[in-house]
This record gives sequence, C-alpha cells and structure tokens, in this order.
Amino acid sequence: MRAALSSAIADWPSRPLVSVLMPSYNGHPAWLRQAIESVRAQIYPAWELCIADDASTSEEVRSLLQRYARSDPRIKVEFRTRNGHISAASNTALALCSGEWIVLLDHDDLLSPHALYCMAREIVEHPDARMIYSDEDVIDAAGRRSSPYFKPDWNLDLFRSHNLLSHLGAYQKRLVEEVGGFREGFEGSQDYDLALRCMERVESAQIRHVPRVLYHWRAHEQSTAQSSDAKPYAKLAAERALNEHFQRVGVRAAAEAVPEGYCVRYALPESPPLVSLIIPTRNAATLVRQCVESIVDKTAYPHYEILLVDNGSDDPEALAYFASLDAQPGFTVIRDDRPFNYSALNNLAVARARGELVALVNNDIEVVSPEWLGEMVSLALQPGVGAVGAKLLFPDQSVQHAGVLLGVGGIAGHAHKHLEDWQPGHGGRARLIQSFSAVTAACLVVRKSLYEQLGGLDVNLGVAFNDVDFCLRLRQAGYRNVWTPYAELLHHESATRGADVEAEARERLDKEAAYMRQRWGDMLAADPAYNPNLTLDNETFGLAWPPRVAPLDTPLRIHTPEARP
Repeated sequence: MRAALSSAIADWPSRPLVSVLMPSYNGHPAWLRQAIESVRAQIYPAWELCIADDASTSEEVRSLLQRYARSDPRIKVEFRTRNGHISAASNTALALCSGEWIVLLDHDDLLSPHALYCMAREIVEHPDARMIYSDEDVIDAAGRRSSPYFKPDWNLDLFRSHNLLSHLGAYQKRLVEEVGGFREGFEGSQDYDLALRCMERVESAQIRHVPRVLYHWRAHEQSTAQSSDAKPYAKLAAERALNEHFQRVGVRAAAEAVPEGYCVRYALPESPPLVSLIIPTRNAATLVRQCVESIVDKTAYPHYEILLVDNGSDDPEALAYFASLDAQPGFTVIRDDRPFNYSALNNLAVARARGELVALVNNDIEVVSPEWLGEMVSLALQPGVGAVGAKLLFPDQSVQHAGVLLGVGGIAGHAHKHLEDWQPGHGGRARLIQSFSAVTAACLVVRKSLYEQLGGLDVNLGVAFNDVDFCLRLRQAGYRNVWTPYAELLHHESATRGADVEAEARERLDKEAAYMRQRWGDMLAADPAYNPNLTLDNETFGLAWPPRVAPLDTPLRIHTPEARP
C-alpha cells in the first residue's frame, strides 16, 4: 500500500508542504519519541515538524529533541528560555512553520502513517478548503487503541457543543495568521478557541472532513483523553472561548460545561412569539387528555395556542372532551373527516395557525421538561435553522428519538434508539445539541413562514417519512435541522394507529419508501450528519463492514470552484 500511495503522490499536480506543529514540555521521553517517529513514518513526504520546547527542565527531553533536530533536516526545534505554557509555545512553533498548511500534534500522541497523505490529498482535491479534520481514537500506555470517534461532516451546532475539529485538525497557515494565532489565557482549550475564530472567517464548504481515524490520542492520568476532569481549567477556557465567539458573531447565547461538552442556551426575544401547537388525533381521549394536560401543566413557555385536528372521531367520550377544549380560550378544534393522512391534517391546521412558529405534536406525546418549548423555539429562531427536534423517550426512559439518520434500515432511522437516557452515546452525541439531516415530526418546531414556503408536508407521504422528506427539502433550501437533548418528552409511540410493520400497513409503507428512494436517491446513503464507517443496519452507531469509505488508492479528483459538488 505504501508503494502504491507513494506512486500516486508522484502524479499529483502539487504537493503542498504540511507543517506539523508540536509544543513540548517535559514530555514522557518514550511517548515523545513515538510521537516524533509517527511523523517520520508518514507516507506523504512533503512535511516538516516544528517543535517548540517550552523551557523543559528534563535534560533527557532536551537531549532527545537536539538529537532529532541534528539527524533530520525536516525537524525544526526551538528551545524557549521561559516557560509560557501551551499557547505561547504553540505560537513559537507556528513561527517556525514554512508550509502552506499546519496540523496540530500533541507531544504524547500519534499520527497514523497515512494521516498527512489524507490531509494533503484533501487539500489537492479541494483547493478552496481552509480547515480539515479527521476521525480519531484513543491509545493507552500499552499501545492499545479504543474509543474511536467517527465524526459527521461539518456540523456547526455540534461544534458549538464540543470541539469537533480537535484531532486531527489541519488549518491553512494564512488563516491561522489572519486570526492572530493562539491566544494566551485559553490554555487547555487553545485549539478550540483557535478553531472557533478560524471558522468565523470561512464558508461551511471550506471546512472538510476526512472520515478516517488519523490521530491516536494518548490516554494517561494527566490527559483529557482519559478523563475530562484531568484539566478542569480547560473546561473554563472553552466556556470563555464559546461565549466570546457568540459575542463576536452577534448571537445572544451562553455556554456552560456539561460532562459531554457544552450546553448552549440561546436567548428568547423579550416578547416570545406565539407558537401554534398542532395535535392530530382520531378518538384516543385518554391519550389526548394526557398530552394536553401535560402541556398546560408543565410548559413554562408563556405564549402558545393549541389546535386539535379531529380526524373523524366517533367515540362519545372523545367528542365530549374535544368540545370542552374548543370552548376554552387558546384552543381550536378543527374537524376533518377525510381518510387519515398525517401530512394533509397538519397542512390544514398550519393554514389556520396564528403563530409565528408551528409545533407538530403527536397525540401520544407527554411533556417531561418544562423548558421544552422555549428551548425548541430559541433554536428555531436562529438564522439558518429550519426544523428543530426534541429528545423523545419511551415510557421506560430509554431513547426513542435523538435525531434521524438517513439510510438506516433503507430510508431512515432514529439515532441512539433504545439507549438509556443517561448514556452519552457515540462521541457524546446523545446528549449534545447538533444538526441532523432530519428530525421527527412527533415533536417538531419550525417557523410557519418556512413551513408554507416549502408547501408543508408532502401528502404523497400520508403516514411514513413525511418528516424526513420535509427536513430534506429544508436542507435543500439551505437550512439546517437541529436536535436538542434539552427538550425532553415521553413518546407513547404509535399507540393509536399500530406499528408500521403490521401486515395491513406493509403495502402503504413499501409505496412510501419507494417514493422516498425515487425522490432522494443516493442522498439516503450519504448522510453528512453520520459517518460512512458506521452501520446502516441499525441505530447503534456500530461499525459497518465493509465500511462505505473509498479506498485510499482511489484516483485523485480535482474540484474547481465551478465544479465543486
């Protein structure tokens, strides 16, 4: 493989010089040696290693670095005379760099042998790229690898929840210089602060993701790879970096550390807008009463109306209850006797809604967190956001919905389904705000103007996949769909209409699945919010075999700005 990749590199139209930036201070000599050797073992030859030693007191470390600098002209070392901590040392290393691109490497971590090859290839294939990141895993003192993090493509909301770029992160050197390099005072999260300032200056398409594990993060008792409590100052620095980011971009939000990363709370307007909650039902008085009473009793958000869409109910108890609701202020009951079509029922109600935002709510939803609606509205009002989804739990408190993954089960499936509520999930994603290609309409908030702009839910999808299709059309129109774990509700799933797999529903389900495949095609198997190393067989984020990642030796493809996909 090395020979084949080396031969391929020779045919590239350019070979950008990549500067590996490494601050060092009293590192474990064996691990420091391994880190340096992992750079020297790179398949890609056009690299330099720029090391800034931050006044190490260990003579063994200083001697080791001196020997490497003498033995390999590609290794540059500067010995600082005063300890200035990691940001100052990183800037010293940055000043040594002569490459067009820099990558960040800690002095006790490892690069995979093809790491710089993959980064350089991405640079050559996408000449307008300015930031690149890869997947990563953890390596212990014995060299055992574990805890791989297979990341999504660029995901602004997830990035604001934790440092998605982290390892392996590559930056156009000119971009790093434009933002002033590393900032002192952000030690422990200096790379997160750098990434935040850099991404503010680039387009989303200029941030590229290489879905391969290219970086091995050393786990030891002083590293955050083993415990996020190892460097408590790093969490405080990251909070400050995020909050300053929001100030710079003019977003009224505040970040607070949580075990999996950071919880971002977006401010609501001083006068919260009216939200129209739309609840379709047929009979099911007990469920509807549970849903409505939980909304009324537990919802902290002050400004909403409820539109109940009665789809041909004939149960006297239900009819009496719906009539009592219709007589109360803030409630409207709409009667529609047509055959059940979830899309048509919601479209009818949205046309009658008075709210600036609409919330689609199943009749089998029960409110858990009082802040659920305020949380979802605060996100739905952010620029660029389309639909917002909630965290839905089964009555046994396991996860029913934590975002929608395209391609799972053929069309789409729910992320982290059946995970215990307290579990963080893959990369902590079950407990962090992030973008998904789609969210479920069992509890979905969107601006009414956007809903109407897209023509609402597609009536050709009367039961299944109408929410996925709607969200994909939002994404196609340039909006991102966001899921939040801080809006928790119970979902007594399909309590009134039965499961989609029942025999009488199979023909309809197959027809709607075919409609989705015809409309969205290959997009269903290439979800940017997922990762091609992960399975499409279920919602567990398990490894796919074989992975859907192109082999390393596939032909180089150059995308000009005009031809860029």
